[in-house]
Amino acid sequence: MHVVITGANRGIGQALDHRFRALGHDVTGTARNEAEFLKLDVTSPESQAEAARALDAKPIDLLVCNAGVYLDKGQNLADGFPADMWTQSFAANVTGVFLTVQSLLPNLQLSATPKIAIISSQMGSDTRAPGGSYIYRASKAAALNLGRNLATDLKHIGIAVGVYHPGWVKTDMGGPDGDITVTESAEGLANRFQALSLETTGCFETWDGRAHPY
Repeated sequence: MHVVITGANRGIGQALDHRFRALGHDVTGTARNEAEFLKLDVTSPESQAEAARALDAKPIDLLVCNAGVYLDKGQNLADGFPADMWTQSFAANVTGVFLTVQSLLPNLQLSATPKIAIISSQMGSDTRAPGGSYIYRASKAAALNLGRNLATDLKHIGIAVGVYHPGWVKTDMGGPDGDITVTESAEGLANRFQALSLETTGCFETWDGRAHPY
């Protein structure tokens, strides 16, 4: 199986890269500026086109859209959340997911059983609204909505799409107080991706296999 993982140079993406390699799969990890990875800035159409050319005619069995940012942690409502932070966050967390799927769709169509896994968050669920982190929450809600609609449009060509909450993970983004390690998250997510099928396309699940309310 050929797996492509965006943002594979750190955190959950790096752990997923290691996990799928340990399982014996062919893995292409991407990063913006690190030589050992396929260069890809998910926010840049030009970078997307270059990455697609690098993968020309190579089937992709699993595309993991993991790259993302959490720029508004600690911002306050009185004078925080500047407009450019909204722009940057949505460019990475939403537009970047769409552009990646769009640019690599021909490669997915070359696979017999293609799948797309989108890393969202429970912070994007309408059922959770404890306040704060407005930009991140809104962007992850949009990523969830994007995944659900892609699942509808891609089902007829045989591509399954799942959206996943990776858990509260001990990473630079999640912080040191997270509930689980990146290894635990990656192992659980890898199991969820392998279980994804056209029968379950459009799902929103947690890393440990529970259906998450939208």
